[in-house]
Amino acid sequence: MNAVIEEGGKFCANVLAPINLSGDQEGCTSHADGSVTTPKGFKEAYAQFVEAGWPALPGLPEYGGQGMPELVQTVMQEMLFAANQSWAMYPGLSHGAYAALTAHGSDALKDAYLPKLISGEWTGTMCLTEPHCGTDLGILRSKAEPQADGSYSVSGTKIFISAGEHDVAENIIHLVLARLPDAPAGTKGISLFIVPKFVPNADSSLGARNGIQCGSIEHKMGIHGNSTCVMNLDNAKGWLVGEPNK
Repeated sequence: MNAVIEEGGKFCANVLAPINLSGDQEGCTSHADGSVTTPKGFKEAYAQFVEAGWPALPGLPEYGGQGMPELVQTVMQEMLFAANQSWAMYPGLSHGAYAALTAHGSDALKDAYLPKLISGEWTGTMCLTEPHCGTDLGILRSKAEPQADGSYSVSGTKIFISAGEHDVAENIIHLVLARLPDAPAGTKGISLFIVPKFVPNADSSLGARNGIQCGSIEHKMGIHGNSTCVMNLDNAKGWLVGEPNK
């Protein structure tokens, strides 16, 4: 563990810290087609991060993870955020998506998404907040309609979505809060769905582009190197994570 942490510190000091200030000054850039490019050096740093196996530290070995204690991941996270918070939020959001799927995902969802999240080839987000509700998620309006193939058609608008769109990874796995048609009012009626940017094929290759897209980048006082986005979902294909709330 000491050796792992020592090498992690070198990566943070030599790769991430030098692009912290420049990344905040440059910021992310959104384009007319909904794509977003990160500041100079961010994509290359992420490629080094993945190649060295850092995203896999606490991951389950059966899905390609290293099985290290969560404490090692905590120490690594502290160093990542100390060196470059904007950059660190990209793998940080992925770790949250991994944790949620590990705890509540079906075996099929775990098999489809955990290996790529653990390897860092794909990143994750959490899409909660909506334009009309901040802390009061009980009044969210995003909806999910069941489909004949067992998936759901998810529509709505989410705001303040960290790492919502970017160019550091080939796919982004969004975890989205939405309501089923027969859901009760309030927080009891909220369900969680996995909505990928690209729907994976059976062999984990990238399939069709999904109906979730960045509408704009939010204006912030800092952490400009992380793309905090408005995300629009228009009949995006999603899958339920866990059982609906009753």
